[in-house]
Amino acid sequence: MILDGWRVKGVLGWRLDKWTMARLFWICMAGALGTGARYLIGIWAEQRLGKNLPFGTLIVNIAGCFLIGLVMHLALRTTAISPTLRLVLTTGFMGGLTTYSSFNYDTTRLLQAGSYGAAMFYFFITVALCFAAGFLGMGAARLVVGGR
Repeated sequence: MILDGWRVKGVLGWRLDKWTMARLFWICMAGALGTGARYLIGIWAEQRLGKNLPFGTLIVNIAGCFLIGLVMHLALRTTAISPTLRLVLTTGFMGGLTTYSSFNYDTTRLLQAGSYGAAMFYFFITVALCFAAGFLGMGAARLVVGGR
């Protein structure tokens, strides 16, 4: 990349103004916080809940689904969350916090270990609880601001 004042010219000829660069900075900072939170939750879950299932990944994915439902409803229905803060929270923090790739790897690892029952349980409980958490997040936001 070539820095040109407040503009960045990439190989594709993109031009990013200072506001876009500021958003990028805050999204990256929030992503780092989300990643750190995911790591610490993983340690906590392993110590408290054991290693039989990847509980840390399950917890962060459920929490992320709840939070994205809450944040997006509030951001799109009110002025309580600005477009920049919405991006920082969803793309940044929740992007760092949640992880489909870990869910995929953990499920595949259980299957490869021959733990078919645990793999299917983990798969279905993750999908069901994350789906429910997303609805609960939107519902919680509706209680605060109304709307559907």
